[in-house]
Amino acid sequence: MKFQDEFRDRGLVQNMAANIRTMAERLTSPVNFMEVCGTHTMSIYQYGIRTLLPENVRLVSGPGCPVCVTPIGYVDKALACTADPNIIVATFGDMLRVPGSSSSLMEKRAGGADIRIVYSPLDAVSLAKNNPERRVVFLGVGFETTAPTIAASILEAARLELKNYCVLAAHKTMPVPMEVLSADPELTLSGYLCPAHVSTVIGANAYKPLAEKYHIPCVVTGFEPADVMQGIEMLLAQTLHNESRVEIQYSRAVSWGGNPKAQAILHQLFEPCDAVWRGLGVLPGSGLAIRSAYADFDAERILALDVPDAVENPACLCGDVLKGKLTPFNCPLFSTLCTPETPVGACMVSSEGTCAAAYKYGR
Repeated sequence: MKFQDEFRDRGLVQNMAANIRTMAERLTSPVNFMEVCGTHTMSIYQYGIRTLLPENVRLVSGPGCPVCVTPIGYVDKALACTADPNIIVATFGDMLRVPGSSSSLMEKRAGGADIRIVYSPLDAVSLAKNNPERRVVFLGVGFETTAPTIAASILEAARLELKNYCVLAAHKTMPVPMEVLSADPELTLSGYLCPAHVSTVIGANAYKPLAEKYHIPCVVTGFEPADVMQGIEMLLAQTLHNESRVEIQYSRAVSWGGNPKAQAILHQLFEPCDAVWRGLGVLPGSGLAIRSAYADFDAERILALDVPDAVENPACLCGDVLKGKLTPFNCPLFSTLCTPETPVGACMVSSEGTCAAAYKYGR
C-alpha cells in the first residue's frame, strides 16, 4: 500500500494542521484557496480537512468535476440519440443520472433505450465491432485526463475501419476557467490547489502564465490527506512571502512538462474550440473539438443533432456552487428535494460533484 497509508497517517496530518495554524497567525487577512479537481473536493470532505484549518484559511470548491460542468444542452443531445433504435449509447456511469431539460439517460434506459455503461472508451469500440448493424455513440465527457483515451478509441476505430463508431464530444480544458475565476472580483482567490490528474497530462508549466498574470500561487497537489495539507502549507508559505509561482507537491506523479505522448494524441485528434461550462457560460478556447480529418467519427457532424434550447431548473444553484460562490449548504434544495437518488443538478450526481461530496461526508 505504498503512497497511501503513509499519506493517511493521523499524527503526520495533525502536525501539519498545527503548523498551518501557526502560519495562519501571521496572515494579515483571510485567504481563499480553491481546489479545481473533483477528487480533491471528495477527499477534502471525506477526511474532514476543513475542520483542521483555522477560520482565516478557507477552502473553496471550484469547477473540478467534468460531469458537473457539462451543460444541459449536451445531455439533451445525448437523450436525442436514444430516440433512434439503431443507436447504442455508450457512456461512463456518472452520466446516467444527470438531468437534461426533461429527462435523463437513466429514465430513457428504464423506458427501453439501449444505453450501455462502459469502463473504457475501447469498450465502446468493441461494442461497435460486435454490433456492425448498429451505430455506437460514445459520450465523450471529461478534461485533459480522459480526452487522450477517447482520442485513442477513435484511432482504434479508424484502424479497424469501423464505420459505426462515433463520439459526441464535450471535452474541456482546465487552465481557461481557472483564469476566468482568478479575474472574478467576487471570489478574491488567494491560491489554487491545482488538479493532479489533469496535471499528469498537461504538466505543471501550464499554470505558470496564470501565476504570473494574476499573481496567484499555484500548487499541484495529490489526493491523500497529507498531500492536501502539505499543499495548503505550500500555498500559505508563498502567501506569507508575497510570492506567486507554481510548485509541485505531487512530484511522485506530476512533472513540469506532463505526458508528451498524451499531448501528441490530443493535438492529433482535437482542436481548441469555444465551450459552454455550466455556471461559467461560454469560455473561448476551453473545449476540444474533433478535427475535420476525423469527421467520420464526430457524432455532432454525422447525426446533425438539433434539439430545442435547454431548460434549466431555476431553483438549482449548481452553477454558483461550481463557481465557488456558494456551498451546497447554501442551496435550499440540498438534501431535501435534491439527493443522490433524486438529483436536481449535476453536482449531486457525479462521484466528484461538490454536492455529492457534501451530502455523503459533510452533513
